[in-house]
Amino acid sequence: MLRLFPPRTPAPPNAGFRRNDAEGGTHCRDLTMPTTLDALLRDIRACRICERHLPLGPRPVLQASASARLLIASQAPGRRVHETGIPFNDPSGDRLRAWLGIDRDAFYDAGRVAIVPMGFCYPGKGKSGDLPPRPECAATWHPRLLPLLTEVRLTLAIGQYAHAYLLGARRRASLTETVRAWRDFTGDGILPLPHPSPRNQVWLRRNPWFEGEVLPWLRARVAEMLHEPAAPRAAQSGT
Repeated sequence: MLRLFPPRTPAPPNAGFRRNDAEGGTHCRDLTMPTTLDALLRDIRACRICERHLPLGPRPVLQASASARLLIASQAPGRRVHETGIPFNDPSGDRLRAWLGIDRDAFYDAGRVAIVPMGFCYPGKGKSGDLPPRPECAATWHPRLLPLLTEVRLTLAIGQYAHAYLLGARRRASLTETVRAWRDFTGDGILPLPHPSPRNQVWLRRNPWFEGEVLPWLRARVAEMLHEPAAPRAAQSGT
């Protein structure tokens, strides 16, 4: 299988515990223990590790299945996604689905498409948009979750935080340069993309090569990949 991400530093042994202390945490089982994908997803959805930093409280949003062929590694849910609990259920999602050339039924089929952001919860609003994903999230969960997605053929690294995590030192000096060098990464099964947010409309106008070069390749690869004969069906775990 293609290696989808660089080796990561393991989370500290106590990273998976919630404490019964002044922060209001409660005990949970040791998350370092081996687990199935379904059990791991239950743990993620019950996560409260960075609860005190989240203005609207925790609501982890993701979808994944062991049979997924496409992995969308995005940034963090926006407020509308937090409210609905459905990943990319917003204008960014409409644009992303247009980029991929698939409809909502295919996009939300966890058996074919996994959506695993850098942060699973809405981080709150900053001065110029949403705050960055909480750093605890990817450090705690991704080293355990991503290796279980063994059928993934292509990973979309969406936005600068996904570029930093998945590409590491290989990413270029800017997001634009990283996306422009997209051919350098597809051999490893990774395609860096800008975020499909309406805020990036100016970037899209200034970089017409993205629509002319990257999107045709992406749509063709997604169409080919999602129509490959399916492996034996694994239990799905959606949003």
